[in-house]
Amino acid sequence: MTEDTDEYPGWDAVDAALGRLYPGVEPQHYGTLIKWTLGGPDPLDGVSFFRRDDHWHLVSYGMSELYRKEWDDPEQSGWGFEFTFRVARPAGEDAPPLWAANFLQALARYVFGSGNGFGPGHHLDLNGPVCAERPDTAIRAAAFTTDPELGVLDTPHGQVRFLQVVGLTLEEYAVIEQWDAQRLLDALRPRLPLLVTDLDRGDLTGDAEVAAAVAHGVRHDGSSTGALFVAEASWQQQDGVTTVTVGANAAARIGRVLAARLPFDRELYLAGPEGGVRIRPGTRLVMSEEADGLLDLQLTPEVLAELTGLLRPVAGVHRLAAAPGLTVRIVRSQIRDQSGAVVAEVG
Repeated sequence: MTEDTDEYPGWDAVDAALGRLYPGVEPQHYGTLIKWTLGGPDPLDGVSFFRRDDHWHLVSYGMSELYRKEWDDPEQSGWGFEFTFRVARPAGEDAPPLWAANFLQALARYVFGSGNGFGPGHHLDLNGPVCAERPDTAIRAAAFTTDPELGVLDTPHGQVRFLQVVGLTLEEYAVIEQWDAQRLLDALRPRLPLLVTDLDRGDLTGDAEVAAAVAHGVRHDGSSTGALFVAEASWQQQDGVTTVTVGANAAARIGRVLAARLPFDRELYLAGPEGGVRIRPGTRLVMSEEADGLLDLQLTPEVLAELTGLLRPVAGVHRLAAAPGLTVRIVRSQIRDQSGAVVAEVG
């Protein structure tokens, strides 16, 4: 079977799931002119827009195996998911927000280009507004969860999860790193029915009920963020001194996550382009190189407290009083938008 036979069992299965949610409704569908497999720039073969009373419900076609089975895993179709995205719809808006489809294409390009898929609980800083046409929006990060209405689908090519993208503010994103993405989304649901992304909304971490849930969760659950992938995370040892280098833009994030993991007996892995550091709780200070080239850094509570106090978005070199052999170097960071252009510097 090929794409030219007009037999598209994966596509038909997605259509059938949408037909059950939207019986008799014909979506506004935008297809890709030149498919990714033919050298086109967009991995998704199309995006459908369903108009709701208060929002647009987008569903992608292209992250799963729509045509024939090519992946080795019989239990999973392609990447195992299709994107969904719910975007607030102002009263009287009949033209779908095409920027949202472009955003899903950008996410798809990341997955196809890096080989890193997404799943429930994953999250990312967008390094700019989710919609380039709205530089004033506070929505500058995203998290992923199972679409509350579409769930998980069994297809002839394996399972497909409808993975909803949820736009967040940077303050909400910071909470995720200290706590947990799924738990934060659960705390936001009373304020964001169906987790609709609204470009006009403000940060919700100041809401009394949300703030109470976050404070309780951070205090009792700690952070579920086991790794931070940052633009700068490296180390070197010279003359008996171990120097750990991080970027100014990530410094405060690293401090917050360390404070929410090590006291719960959990480690944190800092991954940079040229190296990494594994930071663990310990009863004594340990700084040693692992077989894979990572720095194994074990911190006592006293060293942890001093370190988290030093990790601020300001360039500089700091020798720790509680750990004379450990130095932290914070370097200036360049902030890039989704196109890779430098938009700001930190530090």
